[in-house]
Amino acid sequence: MTARLILVDAANAAVGLASWEDVHAFPEGRLHRAFSVYIFRNNGAEILVQRRSQSKLFAGLWANACCSHPREGENDMMKVAERRLNEELGFACHLSSRGSFVYRAEDPAGRGAEYEHVTLFSGNTDDVNVKADPREVMEWKWMNMENLQKDMAKNPQQFAPWFHIGLEQLLEMSAMNK
Repeated sequence: MTARLILVDAANAAVGLASWEDVHAFPEGRLHRAFSVYIFRNNGAEILVQRRSQSKLFAGLWANACCSHPREGENDMMKVAERRLNEELGFACHLSSRGSFVYRAEDPAGRGAEYEHVTLFSGNTDDVNVKADPREVMEWKWMNMENLQKDMAKNPQQFAPWFHIGLEQLLEMSAMNK
């Protein structure tokens, strides 16, 4: 039996539990709690991106370092994000919470839908040894931020929908802090 995921309202208050299959049912999905981790290096000049494995929703699309869901009984989002970063990419680094957003998107292959209240986390590291889990990650690479932004603008369909939203939010926050 798989762990149940946390259903939430628009304010991220828990309203129930459901299976992974139920919350990702095509085409609507059900609003549930999730997180996305963005990892940078070289003072933010580069970002770690991964191409999602064929077994996942939005398979083959490029996305941020890691994203997932807390499971029933997991209340500390930071700990869950740190756990999943290590499980998916084989390393740890200090993470900071960077806000949240809600989005909904249908998998292009019709395999399910995402309807998530996402908490954003970011980390900075120049010393990391990535050991990607092939069940989660098809490939990974460090990308120059300027090149990534140009590629995302030119080929938006090659990137997961939440990646666009989260990155834009992080960049806006970064610009406000300068």
